[in-house]
Amino acid sequence: MSNQELSRFDPWSAVVIALTLGLFLVSVFVKGFTHELLLEAGIFLVSVKLILLGQKNTAFSRATNQRLERIANLLEGAQQPSPRSES
Repeated sequence: MSNQELSRFDPWSAVVIALTLGLFLVSVFVKGFTHELLLEAGIFLVSVKLILLGQKNTAFSRATNQRLERIANLLEGAQQPSPRSES
């Protein structure tokens, strides 16, 4: 992963990913490879999906804010009188 990709993840998401993965690995060693492994894997995948969804929402929110700022700047520029001198 590049630095740009790593910077997308906030520290709390990285903590949640690491904690969830750690708990998943502990459960594999404690419970063994039984039918409960599918349940543990499902919980892990749901956690990762929620984190990815949060990252997607954050990226979409940033893009929307940038577009709104550009629109606001355009509107401010249109409202200011032009410095033309009328003769």
